[in-house]
Amino acid sequence: MASDLVSGNVSLLGRPKPRRAALWWELRRAPWISLFIIFAVVFVAVFAPVIAPYPPNKQSLREKLLPPAWQGERVENGVVLHRAGTWEHPLGTDILGRDSLSRLFYGARVSLIVAAFALLSGGAVGGLLGVLSGYVGGKLDALIMRAVDATLAFPTILFALLLAVTMGQGLLTIIIAITLILWARFARVIRGEVLALRTQDYIALARLHGCSDFRIMLVHILPNIVNTLIVMLTLHVGLVILTEASLSFLGAGIPPPTASWGQMVADGRTKVATAWWISIVPGAAITLVVIAFNLFGDWLRDRLDPKLRQLA
Repeated sequence: MASDLVSGNVSLLGRPKPRRAALWWELRRAPWISLFIIFAVVFVAVFAPVIAPYPPNKQSLREKLLPPAWQGERVENGVVLHRAGTWEHPLGTDILGRDSLSRLFYGARVSLIVAAFALLSGGAVGGLLGVLSGYVGGKLDALIMRAVDATLAFPTILFALLLAVTMGQGLLTIIIAITLILWARFARVIRGEVLALRTQDYIALARLHGCSDFRIMLVHILPNIVNTLIVMLTLHVGLVILTEASLSFLGAGIPPPTASWGQMVADGRTKVATAWWISIVPGAAITLVVIAFNLFGDWLRDRLDPKLRQLA
């Protein structure tokens, strides 16, 4: 019965659920809309060179400021503000005549590359330092935690701007900037998990059997914090994408003409009144992707935490 409670196979009335019914219940509660958005973003990012109708930096001044295909011509006081849209450019074009849909696809690739490398490096460094801090304790713990406090107190945007000035704009700069801020979040949470784990009986038994500290951390502690790491990685994807877009918007991220969502928003900020699609389309993409990853992370946290799963 205890194993059934942990696995979520017991109903609220205490009667065991059939495995098929439990599986169907889990599938019904999955955030399918969020999963569809995540899958779509990953798909267009991977296959952008194949499915994009135009090269992302192809300019055509004769077709600049074309609205989305469903919008007609706009005329005010006898002046044509913009022509009618065409299905050759379903999401319109920007001030240089570049296709917004193609740049949106390539911008997804940039956002996911930054998120993947920044999260993997930040999670690895933060997880390692968190385990060492929580298990070893003492002066090492105090030193790492003071470094965490100092890192979290430093504004991410300001730090990235300083790196952009010293190292220059680019993909590597923005990954390093986000990594150097992100590791502290992982280190603090993982340290708390390790502090609770090192007092467990099986850790004391491992010490009595002569296991080294390295083996205890690798075999007995690390597997028990994997779920926490996975949930944190998922929940921080939206944060990293939003940070990358903000830095690109401020000019400290991906340099033009490389397509990135933040740069696309910045390109249209002076023409929001007359050419709203230049900024609104990538802005809507950022919003949807961040919400999708946050909802998926919340659901994954509930599924991987036995205590929360019993309440679901």
